[in-house]
Amino acid sequence: MSFEVRDKDLLARIGKLKTKSGTVETPLLFPVINPSLKLVPPKKLKETFGFEAIITNAYILKKRFQNTPLELGLHKFLDFNGVIMTDSGAYQILIYGNVDVNQDEIVKYQEGIGSDIATILDIPTGWRITKSKAEKTVEETLRRANAFFKTKARDDILWVGPVQGGRHLDLVARSAVEMGKLPFQVHALGSPTEVMENYRFDVLVDMIMTAKMNLPAERPLHLFGAGHPMMFALAVALGCDLFDSAAYALYARENRYMTENGTWRLDELEFFPCQCPKCTDATPKTVLKMPQEDRAAFLAEHNLYVCQAELKRIKQAIRDGRLWEHLEMRAHAHPALLTALKKLKRYSDFIATYSPIVKRSGLFFFSGLGITRPEVVNYRNRLFKRYSPPSDARVLLLLPQTRKKPFHKTSEYAKIRKILKELGVVLSSKVHVCFYAAPFGVIPLELDEVYPLSQHEVALPLDKETIESVANHVYEYIMRVNCEMVVLLDDPQQWSGIIKRYCQRSCQKKGVKFEYVNIRVERSKNILTCLEMILRKHLSE
Repeated sequence: MSFEVRDKDLLARIGKLKTKSGTVETPLLFPVINPSLKLVPPKKLKETFGFEAIITNAYILKKRFQNTPLELGLHKFLDFNGVIMTDSGAYQILIYGNVDVNQDEIVKYQEGIGSDIATILDIPTGWRITKSKAEKTVEETLRRANAFFKTKARDDILWVGPVQGGRHLDLVARSAVEMGKLPFQVHALGSPTEVMENYRFDVLVDMIMTAKMNLPAERPLHLFGAGHPMMFALAVALGCDLFDSAAYALYARENRYMTENGTWRLDELEFFPCQCPKCTDATPKTVLKMPQEDRAAFLAEHNLYVCQAELKRIKQAIRDGRLWEHLEMRAHAHPALLTALKKLKRYSDFIATYSPIVKRSGLFFFSGLGITRPEVVNYRNRLFKRYSPPSDARVLLLLPQTRKKPFHKTSEYAKIRKILKELGVVLSSKVHVCFYAAPFGVIPLELDEVYPLSQHEVALPLDKETIESVANHVYEYIMRVNCEMVVLLDDPQQWSGIIKRYCQRSCQKKGVKFEYVNIRVERSKNILTCLEMILRKHLSE
């Protein structure tokens, strides 16, 4: 196997995965093919919609078609000239409790039909299950995973090692660690379907991240049953390189029309909010009059166009370094997705570790959600670990952000720089100048132009969560820096007095002087005069 990563953002990766039938690009969606109910022929999936890979169920093939796929070969049987992944029947175990095939049989069958990516017969944990029963599914899956390598015959198939444990995260972690020790080429998160059907995307975040943090980083991760395109961005951002979905067909049979932000029933629509080839020449009324099978095929094809378009948006967002912005927009499509996005705060340090430090473009910050994004986390961590404030500084001067950037090149700072110059070179070197700005927090003067401190835009007015985060960073910075006095220039209209409160608290705890200048009360000239008096008095002592 060869998996080459070309671009990264958050935990998402645009990569090239090499299989015996060709190389495919990740993030990659496998449309699920039911060989008995093909709404869209597999050949058309590639030629018309551009899907490079599909997934089908080896257990169903064996049960319903027996030796025919063995005789023809899987690719010829499905008439698909691309990469084909097979599941082993684990989903049927989840639904029906058992399957009439053992692991050796289904492994041998997948090798016989020529799957490109194949799956061992794991035991899915499921959703409503006690921890003791969940533990048994993990143990049996691991036992089968170890036994598998003694029986497999082909080395040109990429084998999937599923991670089980469900919502029991300690079991997910154990499963991932043990699976990661085995030479699987691909891993998959098992048992997510019921979690997603119940819109527990916050639980899904915990499951994916627990698996991701305990699996080898270089191996692709597959998410079974990803479902709806509105959650693709979340799955990809968390590091899912591969995922499959039968929703395009299941929804179509129920007259459900997908968009990247949600789903409508066909009879609820007066207009199609889409410009795909299917929707440009039709209306909801004309589609409703179609025979049921034709209508289902129409909707399935539309749903596939929506899925493919969303994947392309996600890939472009990864390349541009704007996946977080795209993720925020998608998260507002449903409260459950927004809840999941907020859950990422728990894993911010891990995500920041693998996300690029420098990107092709500036960043957009819309709300307090952005505090969790890697650029903010990385900056704050590195400021405290790698930056050394001036050792001879006696005064910490904190200046508020301005609309223009970089802050030290604005007219507002030019006036303050003039005061420092008038105080004399020796005295001005005793003043450590920092800006405080959303969302990064404290920005020392000499770091002002370092990416992305001046390469971003922030939505105003700031929300309380953002202000509290910046204030907390100011507090931590004051506690770490050596100084005799802190001077704060504050705009209480923008910062709600919160910065002042945190500064007072840290100065009191540290036992240093605190001087406060309200720039809304004083006129510009008086502000400068007041500041000059404060600095001159303290520095001359």
